Amino acid sequence: MQDARPESFKKADAHALLNAMSVDIEDWFQVGAFETVIDRADWDSLDHRVERNTDAVLELFDRAGVKSTFFTLAWVAERYPKLMLRIAGAGHEVASHGYDHGRVFTMTPDQFRADLERSRKILEDTSGQTVTGYRAPSFSIDKRTPWAHEILAEQGYAYSSSVAPIKHDHYGWEGSPRFAWKPVPGSDLIELPVTTVKVGQRILAAGGGGFFRLLPYALYDWAVKKMHRDDGRGAIFYFHPWEIDPDQPRVENASLKSKLRHYTQLSAMEGKLERALKDQNWGRVDRLALLETELAR
Repeated sequence: MQDARPESFKKADAHALLNAMSVDIEDWFQVGAFETVIDRADWDSLDHRVERNTDAVLELFDRAGVKSTFFTLAWVAERYPKLMLRIAGAGHEVASHGYDHGRVFTMTPDQFRADLERSRKILEDTSGQTVTGYRAPSFSIDKRTPWAHEILAEQGYAYSSSVAPIKHDHYGWEGSPRFAWKPVPGSDLIELPVTTVKVGQRILAAGGGGFFRLLPYALYDWAVKKMHRDDGRGAIFYFHPWEIDPDQPRVENASLKSKLRHYTQLSAMEGKLERALKDQNWGRVDRLALLETELAR
């Protein structure tokens, strides 16, 4: 696995390098934590909150003057095509999050290929954009799926942001590169792993989501600045629209761990996001992918 950044890159360039902001568009009932207690067959009968929450995210970005990448479930795009036009019309990137949050390691290569093709058509038809980016649900490209990047390259994707290079009970590819790398020899496909920070010999999550919501803002700020200083890299941040919705329904039959992860600090999330948007220089993931590709040449 080859790091895409050339040796000549200087750490002093960290502040000039773009940080990438991203949103994983899925509703509260589609998250991995609830996949064993909420049946997909019931999704259409549940309280859909993804449109209103995503519109609130769009307003948040508009106030901050930030353009982002929206990794979107095609299941959502099918049901809310006008939302997709609003995202694209505001200057954000529409990218793929698969069709219905199926984890890549639960699919065969042919099933993954079909999921990519189905999702891309829906996303392009509803948004009017060409889709060149992909993020696997629950960062589920890992050592169990050696074929996944090859299929993404075959399908003409420019980049993937599907790997969490950490050890975690829910996901992760421990030991994979922490920064941009080319997973397929002879292809320009770039993998952009979600941000981590190295503390001693440990690699810890620092790219948003639950880490950002559950822990103090000062810890997130320290981790990103440490990465900028020590590694000379821009951050890749992610969150979900349901994370700014403290009034969402509660799933009482989920495990205590899942409920703690999902519901803790929801009311604080929007304020923390506003602060993060002001504290760093943010842009779309495809812009960072383009920069990494140019630097790799």
